[in-house]
Formats: sequence, C-alpha cells, structure tokens
Amino acid sequence: MRRLITLLRAPAGLRSERGSAAVDFVLVGGVLTLIFVSIMQLALVLHVRNTLIDAAGSGARYGALADRGPEDARGRTVSLITGSLNAAYATDVHVEEIQRGGIRTLRVTVNAPLPAVGLVGPAGGLEVEGHAALSR
Repeated sequence: MRRLITLLRAPAGLRSERGSAAVDFVLVGGVLTLIFVSIMQLALVLHVRNTLIDAAGSGARYGALADRGPEDARGRTVSLITGSLNAAYATDVHVEEIQRGGIRTLRVTVNAPLPAVGLVGPAGGLEVEGHAALSR
C-alpha cells in the first residue's frame, strides 16, 4: 500500500509503465482484427456477386443458342452456381424472354442470399441478371 501511495505521488516521469504494452497490444490487435475480418467479408461478398453475374450471363448465352431454350438456360445457370458456390445460392433462378431495344432477349435473373457472416445471410439480398440476344 505504501508503494502505491509513493507511485501516485511521484512525478509523471518517474511513474512505472509496466503492463501498458500488453494493454496497447490488446487494444490495437482488436481493432486490426476487426478491420481484417471486414475486408475479408467484403472480398467474399464481391466474389459471390461476380460469380452469380457470370453464371447468369453464361446461362443466358447458353439458352440463346439455336438448339437450346429457357429451361436449358436455367439448368446451366443452376449448374454453374452449384459448382462454384453452394446449392442455396441457386434456389431462385428465373428465365424469361423479353424485348430489349426491339430485340428478343433471354433474361436470366438470380436472387440469392447476401453473405453477411461467412456464406450465411438474409435471403434475397442479391439480385443479378444476365442477358443474351435470341437469334431464332
């Protein structure tokens, strides 16, 4: 107790700073860990989004071939998503023919969960589309 009173009365330059490095490490380490995990999660979200866009576009182009149809486009899109990500991302795939700029177009729409924590997240958070002009 006497040592504590002496330390508290001592001038600022004479006080011991033992143990402050451990506290600094924990505080800075926690912030750096949070930043690192946030960057990794952002990279995962961008990867999932780009994979879905590519799968929708490839499915639309496949379905627009002369001997293929909308069901082939859907099957191809589901196959690409399941092979790249997870089957949960391929549960809501819609294919339809639309007019776009006076041209018949095949549109593939994918609604998938937004990966909020790892690959788990709220359903319907991402909606991507792929288009291809129909030649028939």
